[in-house]
Amino acid sequence: MRLTTTGRRSGRARGVMLGYVEDEANLVTLAMNGWADGEPAWWLNLQANPEATVDVAGVSRAVRGRAARDAERARLWDRWREIEGDLDAYAALRSSETAVVVLEPR
Repeated sequence: MRLTTTGRRSGRARGVMLGYVEDEANLVTLAMNGWADGEPAWWLNLQANPEATVDVAGVSRAVRGRAARDAERARLWDRWREIEGDLDAYAALRSSETAVVVLEPR
């Protein structure tokens, strides 16, 4: 999917291609920076302004982004673990927890 956020400093549209899984009406991605420390710019932008757009298979839709918490995060992390069996090992390379980002239709 292509996620377009608003730059937190520039106020300009910023696009990035991300992997995702569907969770009912929501799209779910991981806020990772190549498994290195530091948050990706798109996630920092989304935290500053949660309203964004996504393009999936040629269809654009408005979304609102947020971090999954507690049981929801654990459930969605397990979904990603089904896709990438080494997810926990990769995540251990980071000094902070990887955000599981939920993009809800708005």
